[in-house]
Amino acid sequence: MKNILLFAFWFLVGLITLFLAIVLGEAGAWYLAWVLGTVMMILIAATGTVILEVDDEQDRPY
Repeated sequence: MKNILLFAFWFLVGLITLFLAIVLGEAGAWYLAWVLGTVMMILIAATGTVILEVDDEQDRPY
């Protein structure tokens, strides 16, 4: 049952993606780059924060 729901979820994501690609046309690539860039900036900022926190915890004497 889990595999069927997972397949249905990704199938729906694919349909939405195809619909957006058709509607957006040539502007779709720009929107894709914008979304991926924004997600990457957030992930890099979060990773940097985690690294600094771990480094700070290792420097504490207690």
